[in-house]
Amino acid sequence: MDAAEKTGAGKSTDKSIAKFSDNEIRCAVRDAHIRWMIRRDSPEVFSIENESFEFPWTEEDFWHCLRQRNCIGMVAELPLGDGIIGGFMIYELHNTRLHLLNFAVAKQFRRHGLASKLIDKLIGKLSSQRRTRIVLEVRESNLAAQLFFKSKGFRAVNVLRNFYEDTPEDAYLMQYRYVCSEAERIYLQGCE
Repeated sequence: MDAAEKTGAGKSTDKSIAKFSDNEIRCAVRDAHIRWMIRRDSPEVFSIENESFEFPWTEEDFWHCLRQRNCIGMVAELPLGDGIIGGFMIYELHNTRLHLLNFAVAKQFRRHGLASKLIDKLIGKLSSQRRTRIVLEVRESNLAAQLFFKSKGFRAVNVLRNFYEDTPEDAYLMQYRYVCSEAERIYLQGCE
């Protein structure tokens, strides 16, 4: 995965988005609904994917991944027009971790907080009782993604040499670890 932000289409073409002011976009991002991805989101998700990556996933890649029992797709739907998909994420559930496989935000909605809203939703799924970390891979050339994830508390924990099939490029394995709040720590101690 190259965790970068991307651009949308489908019902949200550049023309339909261009009519919204920065303030309208900011408000829409604030009110965005993060929900499970459904089949009718596909055109917008594929458009965001294709405009965001030099080596995008194919539709077959998406469906192969999403058919797996432990794989979940989520979208950020913005209350603009009939509802515009502004970004998405695909992740796998494992016993003790979440693995972020694909993540993108439409170009028009970057730098408005939508990526943070998506990642915050994912971080909210962590707990000291079950899944305690999120892992992802980022291309070494994708500085914007590295800096974004670092700003959200992720740390590079390893270099994965020649990680990608499409290029000889390395990837950074980045990880976010759940930290218990003091109240949760006290509660858990009382349960022992």
